[in-house]
Amino acid sequence: MTTVRVNPTDNVVSFDTDALVVGVHTGEGGPRPAPGAEGLDEALGGKLAATLDAIGVKGKTGEIAKVPTFGALAAPLLVVVGLGDAPEGDYDAEALRRAAGVAVRSLSGTARVALALPAADARQAGALALGGLLGAYSFTKYRTNGEQPSPAGELTVLSDADDAQAAVERAVTLAESVSLVRDLVNTPPSDLWPARFAEIAEQTGSAVGLSVEVLDEKALKENGYGGIVAVGQGSVNPPRLVRLAYSHPEAAKTVAFVGKGITFDSGGLSLKPSASMDWMKSDMGGAGAVFGALVAIAKLGLKINAVGYLCLAENMPSGTAQRPSDVFTSFAGKTVEVLDTDAEGRLVLIDGIARAAQDSPDVIVDIATLTGAQIVALGWRTAGVMANDDALREEVVATAGEQGEGAWGMPLPEELRKGLDSPVADIANLHPERFGGMLTAAIFLREFVPEGIRWAHIDMAGPAFNKGEAHGYTPKGGTGAITRTLVGLAERYAG
Repeated sequence: MTTVRVNPTDNVVSFDTDALVVGVHTGEGGPRPAPGAEGLDEALGGKLAATLDAIGVKGKTGEIAKVPTFGALAAPLLVVVGLGDAPEGDYDAEALRRAAGVAVRSLSGTARVALALPAADARQAGALALGGLLGAYSFTKYRTNGEQPSPAGELTVLSDADDAQAAVERAVTLAESVSLVRDLVNTPPSDLWPARFAEIAEQTGSAVGLSVEVLDEKALKENGYGGIVAVGQGSVNPPRLVRLAYSHPEAAKTVAFVGKGITFDSGGLSLKPSASMDWMKSDMGGAGAVFGALVAIAKLGLKINAVGYLCLAENMPSGTAQRPSDVFTSFAGKTVEVLDTDAEGRLVLIDGIARAAQDSPDVIVDIATLTGAQIVALGWRTAGVMANDDALREEVVATAGEQGEGAWGMPLPEELRKGLDSPVADIANLHPERFGGMLTAAIFLREFVPEGIRWAHIDMAGPAFNKGEAHGYTPKGGTGAITRTLVGLAERYAG
């Protein structure tokens, strides 16, 4: 992974690096330099503004221009990134993360990159480091022809802020966890089946001090995890439930995170069309986010008790697969009629939620690439948040916003519950109406949350996997979405 360090700003002109990144704002007379770019125009003989104007740079958000310095600076290449209109107050952390990310992403293959963007305080310095590191991400495990360049090798944040180093170190921890999740999401299902995911979680989790427990298919069946067993019974790769736990001697609260971990989703006997199946390696993104968050929480040493459940299965059609109209008994003791085997994520989550409740947490948050309806309602970049507690829903949305991850609070209309009634079981896994599918899925999950426990559900079907072009610090493919939100929630409860 790219290394990162902090350096004072007193030597920007003479700083030895391969590429120097500065910011510009839009202005009436052309682009105006942002903090961090002072003195560069003079060093370049007063020609920077004229050069940018000549090549059409306006300073719009995310705009990139590369200008050779011809020896006027120690860095042979000056990279100018647009920051939009100058803020009236402090710089928005997410704007800085995205600016650093798009700049570093444009410099793939460059050995050393220095960020001379606004970094007046530790918050801004940390934002630059995180954005730059996430922008430097590259998944090259399966490349053999060398066409994809390697990410930047060394990243320097130029800042004089107190505690900048601590903020940068936190950013490194977060970036490592997000990159871990991205790697898992990008890994093909032939190399990431439930037992393999569990093995990675056990090895990595133990290395950072997490206690790890893995239940195999036999233990799952013996202990009544009917949902996970039912979803996984059609595959030659049997299911797993992984429990990760972190504790701190000074912790006053406990948070529990439950992640959907379908390592590949064919839809089961309710088979998906091929166009909806080719990116279903990402259907374990919720479990990935929980795993990455627990690793980060342990590394950061937060004063919190945190448990994470990875509900892992592969949803495949076969002679042993569950059938539409089958009924199983969940870990909570309620029976479920399966009307559609492609509504499987909720079936593994209810077992994880019921098990997490036994840890007596202050809050349970489940995370899942759960419904296509989330994408229809909120698009590819905004997760839906639902909860049995309005204050918790808003807390999750606010935390996601602070971390730069799009989320929007959604309701749980009581009139939708009746549609989940089953004539033969306690509840059906699907509402007969296709409308409001994100909401009815959350209502289904709520039925398995014990009385008195605050619970929130995050549906991130779209944000977990970027099928479009890279943007900001977000690459094409796995994004690592919601990992930072979970860490942010842990920090809130630790605080």
